[in-house]
Amino acid sequence: MMQRPLPPADYSLKETSPHLGGVASMGDKLTSTYDLVEQMQYLYVRVVKAKDLPAKDVTGSCDPYVEVKLGNYKGTTRHFEKKTNPEWNQVFAFSKERMQASGIEVTVKDKDFVKDDFIGRVLFDLSEVPKRVPPDSPLAPQWYRLEDKKGDKAKGELMLAVWMGTQADEAFPEAWHSDAAAVPSEGLANIRSKVYLSPKLWYVRVNIIEAQDLQVSDRGRYPELYVKAVLGNQALRTRVSPSRNVNPMWNEDLMFVAAEPFEEHLVLSVEDRVGPNKDEVLGKTVIPLQNVDRRLDYKAVNTRWFNLEKHVVVEGDQKKKETKFSSRIHLRICLDGGYHVLDESTHYSSDLRPTAKQLWKPSIGVLELGILTAQGLLPMKTKDGRGTTDAYCVAKYGQKWIRTRTIIDNFMPKWNEQYTWEVFDPCTVITIGVFDNCHLQGGDKALGTRDSRIGKVRIRLSTLETDRVYTHSYPLLVLHQSGVKKMGEVQLAVRFTCSSLLNMLHIYSQPLLPKMHYLHPLSVTQLDNLRHQATQIVSMRLSRAEPPLRKEVVEYMLDVDSHMWSMRKSKANFFRIMGVLSGLIAVGKWFDQICNWKNPLTTVLIHILFIILVLYPELILPTIFLYLFLIGIWYFRWRPRKPPHMDTRLSHADTVHPDELDEEFDTFPSSRPPDFVRMRYDRLRSVAGRIQTVVGDLATQGERLQSLLSWRDPRATALFVTFCLIAAIVLYVTPFSVVALLTGIYVLRHPRFRHKLPSVPLNFFRRLPARTDSML
Repeated sequence: MMQRPLPPADYSLKETSPHLGGVASMGDKLTSTYDLVEQMQYLYVRVVKAKDLPAKDVTGSCDPYVEVKLGNYKGTTRHFEKKTNPEWNQVFAFSKERMQASGIEVTVKDKDFVKDDFIGRVLFDLSEVPKRVPPDSPLAPQWYRLEDKKGDKAKGELMLAVWMGTQADEAFPEAWHSDAAAVPSEGLANIRSKVYLSPKLWYVRVNIIEAQDLQVSDRGRYPELYVKAVLGNQALRTRVSPSRNVNPMWNEDLMFVAAEPFEEHLVLSVEDRVGPNKDEVLGKTVIPLQNVDRRLDYKAVNTRWFNLEKHVVVEGDQKKKETKFSSRIHLRICLDGGYHVLDESTHYSSDLRPTAKQLWKPSIGVLELGILTAQGLLPMKTKDGRGTTDAYCVAKYGQKWIRTRTIIDNFMPKWNEQYTWEVFDPCTVITIGVFDNCHLQGGDKALGTRDSRIGKVRIRLSTLETDRVYTHSYPLLVLHQSGVKKMGEVQLAVRFTCSSLLNMLHIYSQPLLPKMHYLHPLSVTQLDNLRHQATQIVSMRLSRAEPPLRKEVVEYMLDVDSHMWSMRKSKANFFRIMGVLSGLIAVGKWFDQICNWKNPLTTVLIHILFIILVLYPELILPTIFLYLFLIGIWYFRWRPRKPPHMDTRLSHADTVHPDELDEEFDTFPSSRPPDFVRMRYDRLRSVAGRIQTVVGDLATQGERLQSLLSWRDPRATALFVTFCLIAAIVLYVTPFSVVALLTGIYVLRHPRFRHKLPSVPLNFFRRLPARTDSML
């Protein structure tokens, strides 16, 4: 049974008023640079080192570690074997919200097989702990004498720093958090906040010109020679050379995507198609990309000859050996730095700069994002028989990706983390995704698990007013096979600050992409293939970071599957086109009402305006621009006050048929039973048939226009040519204003002078021939 859609209000954006920047004293400035998030108080304990610890074992050695305890929360450092002067330098953070004790206990223990021995401890009263506010310098650690359980002096000293601070503290990202006490130490890396950088991507252009002196095994046939180029998991090949000899010519460009640092080499092999599905390698060359020329424009780089090496099997010895011989290949190869390597969907690009840094323009402003909280998250997995969610956020803008810390087992997580990006173009989009962390146990134990999507938010910077803080709660909507589902809401604070308004306004006159995309454009198919390769490289590199930003997360953020066909998206786009055309249709209906004198007063006013414009044609353009100005001013009071958000009605997600959803989530190629595929194929044929008819009708009208002068219908063309001659003479001798006036009055004539039949010009046009007669 299909889920009943939630009321639309539940899918809307909600304005919030969080207490940003923390408490400020009377008239003071904000106490923190974190002014887009709510301040969270933490007790920090930095355990630095110990000295002169007593030997506890029978062997006369000590394996020390430190336990930091506050109420029910307990954090431990790693232990050292046989060391009386250990150095840990670990930080522990306890959230003030969860504090239940009035004192903190820092205990040094000796690791033992049976029971860990107590060495000594240091006690602190929370009321005595100092506060630290950045940009104050970090608190200097001090030596404390260890005490035994009775409070007497024990042997050994411990260096500590204890202070109260906020999440703006430098120690915050690296700290062990009390709310992650249940996570084993190997999983801690997966829950910390991190900043990642996308690898720098280049387009590699390989112009394969020719080869010389190839040694073909069968000299009795004309060789079918082509070049195969492989870079990482990308493989391309040239067409078969038209010159069927051992000195083939191609002069063909192949394009690849490569990422710095260049790990893979470009491998070129010249191959001969000996038979169907049988190719013989005539020679190979390996080119390291570090040695390749980089260029910023379309200036030709120098061509180079590369020797081709051949693998041969020597008689009696089965080992392959490389022997160099005189075959060689002529190439022009370069790294094209003048293009922007697209790794995102072009509609949601967050960066449009060319690869080469020399071509970058200065930044125009700063984007600040405060990731505050989430509400009403749904349980994403089951643990110990109950639903649980371990949520974290990922935001991507430009080359910088950020990941917040994971809040363990909480349907209303509070992150309160703030991040900043440089902005080079306001017409870009920041994407924020919320995910459920399925890797709390560390890497190997969670093999095969994937972090689940909770939802995604996109904000286009150009829709934000400068220097205004937007605080809204965004719905997290995900399309499931059962329909659209609200997974909760995420609360964000966004501010776009512009350094120079003139620079930003100037950008609106500039091309969206770097110049090379327009001067030497790449084809749409080529760009699609290159984008696919770029997203694969980015997701592979980020999944190898430590901790990894996983492949499924990166692909969701980059909209990797956005090009897949779906009936829902096709419908949504069709209705978007209809929405755009509805304005023109409304104008047409209004003009029809004017012509039919539905409101005589309006029609008379239009007559007067029309006569004035005909008599004074120099007023036409000023009137049009003044009218547009007045419309713009009129609409100002209805301007959008909120950033855009995911719209279920626009996406046709709340009314979609279950089978259409199942089709959208089907794999490619299809994994459904043949009957399902046949039914869907028939439905697709019926939809495509309607589209085909509309496209055919448009083509027919265009062909009729062409046939006015093509003498396809000799009588019609003769009539039209005669009409053109008479019209030219009449218009030559009659003032233009008289012709315009007569035409306008005829068009606006009263209904009693109108006929319901189509007009003569329309009848003539509809009778013209199109090329439909010649179609099979």
